[in-house]
Amino acid sequence: MKDIDVKKKIIFLALCISLSACLQVFQHVFIYWRYSFFSEPWRWWTAHWVHVGWMHFFLNMLAFVCLPFIFPHIRTRFFCLLLLLEAPLISLCFYYLYSNIEAYAGLSGILHGLYIAAAILYLPYKKERNFALLVLGLVLVKLLWENTFGQVGTAELIGSPVLVEAHLLGAIWGGIFAIMYLFFQQQRKRCSN
Repeated sequence: MKDIDVKKKIIFLALCISLSACLQVFQHVFIYWRYSFFSEPWRWWTAHWVHVGWMHFFLNMLAFVCLPFIFPHIRTRFFCLLLLLEAPLISLCFYYLYSNIEAYAGLSGILHGLYIAAAILYLPYKKERNFALLVLGLVLVKLLWENTFGQVGTAELIGSPVLVEAHLLGAIWGGIFAIMYLFFQQQRKRCSN
């Protein structure tokens, strides 16, 4: 990884963490709240950057900080695009598909999407393919476990129930965006040849 890329990634991560920490101070204004879904649309994005507590914040930011260094070939602008697109899509899915979800806060749904997308984008790299398959496999096993047996350990740690629906939706949207990206990259190569 080039020094300029590392600096860009560090600045990007610092900005995201700072934004999330600032929003955390006024958490009640930024969480997903079903009853104000259309009257306060900023919550479609901000809900994914606030957390139920500082331990929740710390755990999500730790996973977020690791991501660009685990998958160094992926550009920061792809992460930015996913952050911008996945948040409202997950929020819309909550509203229309999971009417029982009244409130939500946390980045974990988007994180699942980012890890799935990054792993899928790494599949074409021959040297990194096994690692990408390992990450995909681990995330899929985690999702299967959560949606079959539930989530207890993390819930106790953060002091709040974990919405495994967010993890599943994030993974689905991350997979869709990664496959679309690979498809358009392939089309662009064909057109340039």
